[in-house]
Amino acid sequence: MAVPPVPQARTAVPVRAVRVPLLVDVVIGLLTLVALPLALVAIPNTISVVAALLPPDVSQVDMIRVHGLALPAMLVTVPLAAVAVRRLRAAPILVAGLTLLALADVAGGYSETVTLVGVLRVLHGIGAGMLVPATLVAVAERPRRRVLLGIWAGALAASLLSAQALALWAIRDVTSWQVTLQPYPLLTGVALALAAVYLVLWMISRDGEKQAEGEILPGGRPTSAERGRLALAIVPAAAIAVLGVGITFDWPPPLVVVAAALAVVGMLALAAFGTFEGPGGRTLAFVNVAVGLVVLPTAAQMTYIELGGPLGGPGLRGLWVPFLVAALVALAAAVLAGRVPETFATRMAAVGLAAVVAGLAAIRLLVPAPTGTPLVVPFVLLAAGAAVALVGAFQTAGLGSAMLGLSLCFPAVLAGFLLGTGIQVNRLREAAAAAQGNGNALVDGFIDALHMWALIGGFVVVGVIVLSAVLARRAAAAADGQVVIPAPTPSPEEGDDIPGDTGPGR
Repeated sequence: MAVPPVPQARTAVPVRAVRVPLLVDVVIGLLTLVALPLALVAIPNTISVVAALLPPDVSQVDMIRVHGLALPAMLVTVPLAAVAVRRLRAAPILVAGLTLLALADVAGGYSETVTLVGVLRVLHGIGAGMLVPATLVAVAERPRRRVLLGIWAGALAASLLSAQALALWAIRDVTSWQVTLQPYPLLTGVALALAAVYLVLWMISRDGEKQAEGEILPGGRPTSAERGRLALAIVPAAAIAVLGVGITFDWPPPLVVVAAALAVVGMLALAAFGTFEGPGGRTLAFVNVAVGLVVLPTAAQMTYIELGGPLGGPGLRGLWVPFLVAALVALAAAVLAGRVPETFATRMAAVGLAAVVAGLAAIRLLVPAPTGTPLVVPFVLLAAGAAVALVGAFQTAGLGSAMLGLSLCFPAVLAGFLLGTGIQVNRLREAAAAAQGNGNALVDGFIDALHMWALIGGFVVVGVIVLSAVLARRAAAAADGQVVIPAPTPSPEEGDDIPGDTGPGR
């Protein structure tokens, strides 16, 4: 009778239980740092910058219209992908999303018609919408989730801040307009390779075995109630998507501003009265709406103002230092915030949003700037504040609440763009009427529009802080009046198979 190879089996266990999980965490961290900027850089509509390179028979208006389809497609995809990633796990969704981006990048070099450009931009939006929730769930599945969550939140905040600049950087000095459809193909390939490695490691590690055995995910599989809440989140997303497309058909700016403002009120109402698991679910939803509403739309306006030309500014070459400093500070602040005890998580969310308000105030004081150095202040406050707020809110929220909150972030991004654009158009019309041939009046109009938007955004974020605090206190007061009956303690044998156990050993 053959003797089983006991020594070999024993040496194989620690290799798989220690080294492979550590390698998986490293791959997830690198993948997050690459995939989130790729997802966010798909948002800006930059075709107008290279409109002079379009063929004479191609309508510039139609091309700008279809090029803007990525963000509406993305914000509708996020809640759908949130359900899919909870059922299928993160690894296959990440590979699928990056494959879509890679295919769209490859096909972008051969696009010639408006219809094909529209299809590719929708694919960009769908792929990007799959990456954001998938990276979050990949982080939540890991035992070292606190460190990885800091990396995820810092990368998301830095990507929101720099998405417009990254999109413009890719098309500087280009000779072909198709570059707007494939801004960073090499980076997409690197991300796809990392996702493939993650998929293989996930399949050969204990994670793959756990799924095969039907083990429950962190936070459990999505319930029918959670799917209903995510479906409800599609309503404001679809409404904002329709507005985003409609504004390209010359809808009146006041109508767009009013409709976008109502959509923001609807998202805040959903955040206030939605059903969340975990004490921080409501706070998380508020933070996502506030961060999405102000960070990317404000940074995009600042980037255009500081590009040089008639508005002055240091240009893209002078902006890379402030963006880099802001990204590094945001990552460091988020990782440090992830190590703070959860008892201070709600305070961290409020402190982070307060830093965002300070960044908006700094814009009114420091923008425009002739050099990039003063811009370090608002950039760091916006990125680091958003990162800390996200980490603080995510720490106390269940995974289902995290998916719902994330589903509100990108509709808020588009709402911020619509509100900022509406304010800018109205201000420029007033400046043009009063200019009477004075070009400086139009320049002042751009700057005044940014300052006005920063002021409005600051008041909205302050309102979110106050509303979140008031509702949190009411919830705490209501909880104090309830009698909680503790669940029976299972025996040691039963504790090995507790449904829903999501401790680090699971």
